[in-house]
Amino acid sequence: MNTPKNLNELKQRVQAWYATKVKPSVDEAIVAWNTKLTKKQRTLIVIGVVIVLILYFGLPFLKHAEEEKVETGPKTFVVLNEKQVSTIALKAVGSAEFTAEFPAYGSIDFNQNSAVQVFTNYQGRVIKANFDVGDAVKKGDVLFTVDSPDLASAESALLSAKGVYDNTTAVLNRAKQLYELKSISLQQYQQNVADQTAADAALKAARDTVRMFGKSAGDIQQIETKRKMDSTLAVLSPLDGQVVARNVQPGLLVQPGNTPAPFIVADPTMKWLVINAPESESTRLAQGQELDVTVPALPNEKFTAKVKIVGSIVDPVTRTVNVRADVADPKNMMRGGMYANYVVHADAPIKGIAVPIEAVVREGDGSNTVWVTTDGGKHMNVRSVKLGIRSNGLVQVTEGLQEGEVIATTNAIFLSNLLVVGE
Repeated sequence: MNTPKNLNELKQRVQAWYATKVKPSVDEAIVAWNTKLTKKQRTLIVIGVVIVLILYFGLPFLKHAEEEKVETGPKTFVVLNEKQVSTIALKAVGSAEFTAEFPAYGSIDFNQNSAVQVFTNYQGRVIKANFDVGDAVKKGDVLFTVDSPDLASAESALLSAKGVYDNTTAVLNRAKQLYELKSISLQQYQQNVADQTAADAALKAARDTVRMFGKSAGDIQQIETKRKMDSTLAVLSPLDGQVVARNVQPGLLVQPGNTPAPFIVADPTMKWLVINAPESESTRLAQGQELDVTVPALPNEKFTAKVKIVGSIVDPVTRTVNVRADVADPKNMMRGGMYANYVVHADAPIKGIAVPIEAVVREGDGSNTVWVTTDGGKHMNVRSVKLGIRSNGLVQVTEGLQEGEVIATTNAIFLSNLLVVGE
């Protein structure tokens, strides 16, 4: 048969074939269907044909769907090449002792037991302030000086008492000579002795008064010798430490006990960790307990604190308990008011399966997984686990792993990503 030259010729040939070959057979089948078969037979034939079609076309479809379902199920392993295996550290699972840790928060403050508010003992105007905030001071250093009228009055009384004493002493010496010569009566001599004794007592009282202003014995002797008053009152540091506050400047009138204190000096090597512990957590804290302390502002430093006081009253508004711990800070690195994190350690250690924290991946659904291998890392299988206590870079696995199994301790997140995106 020749090949049709165009589409119209092909169409004509198909119509001719249908009219001569197919249509007569179809017509005969229709006639036989209507005349020779009963209605029940025709129904059974239709049902049979439908069943055959379902079996013929449906079974392969179901088989394909089942295969597709198996193929699209969750994948639980990845296959690595040699280069990928070399980037992963493998380690057998072991055990370790865990101490329960409870992280919480607090703040740093100066040790108020060694922080002294320095006031002047007498009122006056400030002449000079010798130190500023942050300066280190020694016990006895002059923090500031005050022009004190009270000191001037005391020194004036001292000079008067000294003059009276010198005069009565000279009179007594002359009276003693005259009495030996019988030139004066015993009564006159005894009166001179009494006057000199009273003058001596008045001089000692005047000296003690000036000494109360901070003047030394040498300063007092110089005042008496030169007969020159010095109303400058020196206010000294009561301890070795650091100036943590200064509220004074030259010309300011200061009075005893008036707040704020002109200077506050504190020992910077011992600070307080102040904790407002929720009542539910306050029972975990006890006097003498050691805490690990870190300060966000000093990420590379670690400190140790010891609980000093646990309050016995719950604040009715905040529902917290005031707790205070002493923190050693020999380098004076912490500042008052800094936020601090602390960890409370339970007393009894717990032994359990331990893996590095880096080996655990937290998945998007909140579950935790590790990667396990039995062939040196070529096939890595994901395993869901349940975690317990974290301590010293390790985490306790309470379910999902056995001691001795080999896991990936590094690049675990890489394996999880590889599982999601495919090799």
